[in-house]
Amino acid sequence: MPEHIKKRLEEEIKALERELTTELPAEIKKAVALGDLSENAEYHMAKQRQVFVNARLGQLKKRMGELAMVNLVNIPHDRVGFGATVVVFDSSKNEELSYKLVTSEESDVTKGLISTTSPIGRALLGKKLGEVAMVVTPNGNRELEVLKLVTIHDQAQEESADVAASNK
Repeated sequence: MPEHIKKRLEEEIKALERELTTELPAEIKKAVALGDLSENAEYHMAKQRQVFVNARLGQLKKRMGELAMVNLVNIPHDRVGFGATVVVFDSSKNEELSYKLVTSEESDVTKGLISTTSPIGRALLGKKLGEVAMVVTPNGNRELEVLKLVTIHDQAQEESADVAASNK
């Protein structure tokens, strides 16, 4: 898992846990002191927030577990997979596009960072150089031919070679 994603998730978890264990109990205690709970908006808002924070914490912890289980050994060396940079020809737009497949937390379509769970990401996963991926979109089907593929393994080798060259 990319370190900055892990750090961001850990920071959000820490902030939510602090809110759940410190801030919300104080708010609930203050609201209870106001009296009648049946018509106490502050109490009901704090309780609703407590439910939301608990649910969000569960989601984040589950996501951390999922990301921790990503095993680079299982990512293909000759096909599109997580971390791959791929140049495709979009026949419907008659243009070449470049995408990098990332986690949903990192995705930013304007920068060419697409999630492996997005329609384009799912269609490209497992494709080899020269293969065509069919993407179903609201505007119709798109055909994306894989023109260039740099896997996460290729990138790691390039970075190692760059480091070795700079150390000489």
